[in-house]
Amino acid sequence: MSERVVITGMGAVTPLGLDMPSTWDGLLNGRSGMDYITAFETEGFETTFAAEVKGFDPTNYLDRKEARRMDRFVHFAIAATKEAMAVARFVINDGNATDVGVIIGSGIGGIITLSEQMQVLAQKGPGRISPFLIPMMIGNMAAGQTSIVTGAKGPNFATVSACSSGADAVGQAFETIRRGDARVMLTGGAEAPICPIGVSAFNAARALSTRNSAPQGASRPFDAQRDGFVMGEGACVLVLEALDHAQARGATIIAEMASYAATADAFHITQPAENGEGGARAMTLALRRAGLQPEAVDYINAHGTSTQMNDKFETLAIKGVLGDHARRVAVSSTKSMVGHLLGAAGAFEAAVCALAIREGAIPPTINYEHPDPECDLDYVPNEARHVPVRVAMSNSFGFGGHNSCVVLKRYEA
Repeated sequence: MSERVVITGMGAVTPLGLDMPSTWDGLLNGRSGMDYITAFETEGFETTFAAEVKGFDPTNYLDRKEARRMDRFVHFAIAATKEAMAVARFVINDGNATDVGVIIGSGIGGIITLSEQMQVLAQKGPGRISPFLIPMMIGNMAAGQTSIVTGAKGPNFATVSACSSGADAVGQAFETIRRGDARVMLTGGAEAPICPIGVSAFNAARALSTRNSAPQGASRPFDAQRDGFVMGEGACVLVLEALDHAQARGATIIAEMASYAATADAFHITQPAENGEGGARAMTLALRRAGLQPEAVDYINAHGTSTQMNDKFETLAIKGVLGDHARRVAVSSTKSMVGHLLGAAGAFEAAVCALAIREGAIPPTINYEHPDPECDLDYVPNEARHVPVRVAMSNSFGFGGHNSCVVLKRYEA
């Protein structure tokens, strides 16, 4: 029989706060984390705003020398991990280290380090390139460095599936425990893409909002006047445990992870499949694996990027999977407040689902002002809703046609 898997800790670094409680408070109060970019000079850029993490000091979590040898996305991952472990009251030691694994996804990895070192190469030549470029740049280093810092010696790798990376990390960690390869997993996603090449590249792909006159109103999922996503940065890490392991040490259980499913569109490098067919299959599989009927779903944290095609096709997918119940389920996009955390988004949104279950509160979709006839579900517009949540679903869809769905439920003994 497969292990039951529960969530016992969560940590986050986001544009709304440097920990999960402050982030959750921001979500419930409908605060926007968008503002004009401070990381670099934006003159000449088509988009001049983003959802930056403010006031973050990596030396609050790491030795100064260690911190200098890590990219910003790794800093975020380690900060979130330390918070998650503290919340879970879980300590890694010689007796349990080999039973603890790490899977942390990133869609882009150390792009800030890479872009800075490309400038060094161009201006000063190959002899001045940092010897730490590769171990700072490669996408597995959030997982690798987290393992080194915490001492976790179990399965350790990174998922890279664009905007599904964080959800896939959580899903693979879930499966790792279920098949008995670990008892505890530190899992999530981390991303720090806000740099000149990152912003200009997404502009070139016509993916970002260009609402430069009103950054805080730019991320507007499902709104008829949406014009693209807002780039965000941050990390979220969850502590997943086998149920009997959590019970044996007296851990407080936040929620139970019910299932995970992933599919491919096999359609286009950036556009979702027509009518959200691939995402619909992921949702259907996840519900089937959880042994749940569509009517059991109380809340969906949508991928909801604020792009024209994604929001339209995700709406169609939800209606196709849930049928008549789609009109009754609460659907919201927290990207309206934190922006798109790319490879960290799916992990963060799974954590939001867990908190919705524990707290009986659903964060809103802010900036929802102009109904779109093609997006006609209950998007929890502009104000949080305090209602019981027993089952929550989180959708993540990525460039390349990746679709992932995580289902969480209230823990019952």
